[in-house]
Amino acid sequence: MAGLEGTDQPRQRTGTAAVRWMPSVEDELALKALDLFGDPTLGEVQLPSRPESAVAARRLTQSVVLRHWGLSAQLAEHAVLLVSELVGNAVRHTGARYFGLRMLRRRGWLRIEVRDPSRGLPCLMPVHELDTSGRGLFLVDKLSDRWGVDLLARGKTTWFEMRVADR
Repeated sequence: MAGLEGTDQPRQRTGTAAVRWMPSVEDELALKALDLFGDPTLGEVQLPSRPESAVAARRLTQSVVLRHWGLSAQLAEHAVLLVSELVGNAVRHTGARYFGLRMLRRRGWLRIEVRDPSRGLPCLMPVHELDTSGRGLFLVDKLSDRWGVDLLARGKTTWFEMRVADR
């Protein structure tokens, strides 16, 4: 279907033969990211502080939220966008060589954290219609249920939480 590339589509059944599931390219890339960096649900994974690491962070997030936790596509889309914003801030504003990514799930909530070695606090700025930058934390503030920053002895963890419907 147009505009729905990469999303699960209902399979057409023909006859009585079982339909074999084939992983999509996105699934394979997500598995590759899990192999390369580790599972962020088991503990913090470290990614190099480079713009292309945002792609790996998005793949890890989508894989965890959709496949591992079995949550909705819309929730996954929002989580992927917010991870991208936090990773972008860590890469652009900290001068770090690495950043950490961790994903937690508890009853009714998911939490995603990005840790970096800078103690500089992110600042939620007013956003105007024609602004071309500075919208990252604005999006985090609007799409998450809670977000914040925890200062550490060396650096900080910027996190967001989203409510999820438990089945």
